[in-house]
Amino acid sequence: HSLGIVYRDLKPENILLDTDGHIALTDFGLSKESVPTQDSKTFSFCGTVEYMSPEVVSRKGHSHVADWWSFGVLAFEMIT
Repeated sequence: HSLGIVYRDLKPENILLDTDGHIALTDFGLSKESVPTQDSKTFSFCGTVEYMSPEVVSRKGHSHVADWWSFGVLAFEMIT
């Protein structure tokens, strides 16, 4: 996000670990550049449904915070 990119498809299949435990994200096909404005939302319906935030599903517009929802789903899956 610090590079101005909304990932939009965070899921286990797109996260790789090397032998040293370093994380790499793959498949930036659905990523979008985030325009730094007050209301920088995108309205595309894309990603993997199980990891989509409510804003994406309801098509009310979403920003990088949708990626944090997906991260939360991943974290929940890892600890349960």
